Amino acid sequence: MVVSVQQKVAGQHLERLAVVYLRQSSPRQVRENFRSTERQYALSEEAVRLGWEPELVITVDGDLGVSGRDAHPRESYKELVARVCVGEVGAIFGLEVARLARNNADLLRLLEFCALTDTLVVDADGIYDLQDFNDRMILGLKAQWSEAELHIMSSRLQGAKRAAAERGELRFPLAVGYLYDEQRDWVIDPDQEVQAAITDLFKAFEQTGSAYGVVGAFHGRRFPTRAFGRAWAGELRWGQLTHPRVVRILQNPCYAGTYVFGRYRSRRGVQPDGTITTKTVKLPRSEWGVVIRDHHPAFITWEQFLANQQRLAQNSTGKGQRPVREGGGALCQGIVLCGGCGHSMGVQYRARGAHYDCSSRANHIHTPSCRSVKAAVIDELVTRRLLQALEPEQIALALSAADEFQDRRARSNRARELRVERARYDAIRAERAYHACEPDNRLVARSLEDRWEQKLRELKDAEAELAEHVVPDREPSREQIEALARDLPALWAAKTTSDRDRKRLLRALIADVTIISEPDGRAVSVGIRWRSGAAEQHTVERPPTHNDATRTPPETIALIARLAAGHTNTQIAAQLNAAELRTGKGLAFNAHAVRHIRRAYHIPATPSCLDRDLTVDQVAERLGVSRDAIYYWIRHGQLHARRSDANRLRIAFPPEVERSCRERIANSSHIPQTKIPATGGAV
Repeated sequence: MVVSVQQKVAGQHLERLAVVYLRQSSPRQVRENFRSTERQYALSEEAVRLGWEPELVITVDGDLGVSGRDAHPRESYKELVARVCVGEVGAIFGLEVARLARNNADLLRLLEFCALTDTLVVDADGIYDLQDFNDRMILGLKAQWSEAELHIMSSRLQGAKRAAAERGELRFPLAVGYLYDEQRDWVIDPDQEVQAAITDLFKAFEQTGSAYGVVGAFHGRRFPTRAFGRAWAGELRWGQLTHPRVVRILQNPCYAGTYVFGRYRSRRGVQPDGTITTKTVKLPRSEWGVVIRDHHPAFITWEQFLANQQRLAQNSTGKGQRPVREGGGALCQGIVLCGGCGHSMGVQYRARGAHYDCSSRANHIHTPSCRSVKAAVIDELVTRRLLQALEPEQIALALSAADEFQDRRARSNRARELRVERARYDAIRAERAYHACEPDNRLVARSLEDRWEQKLRELKDAEAELAEHVVPDREPSREQIEALARDLPALWAAKTTSDRDRKRLLRALIADVTIISEPDGRAVSVGIRWRSGAAEQHTVERPPTHNDATRTPPETIALIARLAAGHTNTQIAAQLNAAELRTGKGLAFNAHAVRHIRRAYHIPATPSCLDRDLTVDQVAERLGVSRDAIYYWIRHGQLHARRSDANRLRIAFPPEVERSCRERIANSSHIPQTKIPATGGAV
């Protein structure tokens, strides 16, 4: 039985909204396929023809230019689903069902909501009632075909791209330094300033060993870039060289003459909130789709490219590598290992210098030999062995350094010369344009004159910069470097040699340093493993600690122990000072210092040598009164006391003083003859 259109469009549908949903996959389709947009807007007239009032027909066009692959970025689609769920929509209009979504999950979910809320779906093929099984089955098949159609189109496009890439004919924007010629082949940019900049970048990386070093080498020098898109597409621009730019150029295999396709891949993922995201990931070299060697002229060889990748990986701090640390004076920072647990040892900068500290101690995984070691002790040993190993090669190193310096200077001057040549060419062109202009056309002549003056100023600045750098400066000459090479330790200790340069030289020859400390002793075993594979073992002594350096000499302590048998602390201090002995801190002895040493080394005192002076507590205990009574007598001058070296009250208490105190107690009506508690009131 065939159901007519009038039977499907009922009164309950006409009382609700008719939503015309518009979507096209990309801004380019909206810009170029404008006829399709016009057809979608015309669906509002179809809704009026089917019986909806014009004020109940709304057009949702916020998703024009947005792909229907996912529902998350389509705000208008979310609004449509919300209106359907609350029962506001009587029918959804679109050119085809595939316009609603390009994946089954989103489309079938919307169709299920339409069935629950009795919402019609209208496209160019007809009207579908989702409460009807046949219509629901037809739309389900259309949804399946929409997803299959998307897969087929993508497979055809990607297959064609892959086939062109395998022939090396797939065209894409070229990296700076390359251009397409008339035959659409890759050629090196004929601009010599661009060529010099690219060449110098790879030279600087070979010399400095890091991307940041390349940025420093290009300080004050401009670097080219090729603009893509919009009005300035293909235009050559100049700017400052940045670290990300350096890394991208070093990692681009096209500079090694290699054509590569498939270095990146898009992968989809699901966020915890259910959002589907697409991100681009970089594939390892073994998974690149197409690799064609010697495809075009190269700036470096393939072997140099691989060496650069290995060097960049070693510099990376996020992959467990140990790069050269620029800050800090600890030369072995990053290559020191703990021989007790095998972990890498970090550097702790303290008030008394840098220390190599085992990371296991910080994680509370204690092993007896995991101890902190002062960095200066290890660095001194490693530096001595490094300089000894380099002695036969000092002159060769100096000549190499001199050649490298001269080459770097020549390349830098060459880049400035090319800049002057370009500026002179631009000035000549501006002059020609000015003279070719009709004198009466002042509107054009004034602009050309301003442009000519600007180019002349740029030429003057470029020539001044070249003249400034061509003048000999205070950099060491080849003869000076050769003289320094005859004494490499002086070059190593020179103020002009930075810690970073020392670390780089050290890591060029030494792979790692392993430290094993004795649990209780001062000996430290140091193992040095050279890049050549050779290994050697050394033993060094820990420097004395601050406590050891300020500790009283053992001979003085032994003398105090002998004198303690028959002398007071004051008498012992006097004899030590007479013998010109000093404490560990270099101070003169007093009774307090002697008492501290006797207490620290458990040197007892005999009763015969004790001072006859008593403390307040001892006097109160002997007389059987409170301490407050003793303090009262002291304050009123009835009992004499003095301050000891330890700032305590001492009372001379011979027998006659004791008899006077007892008579005072016997004649007093306020002091009982028994011991007064310590909390008692004052007399």
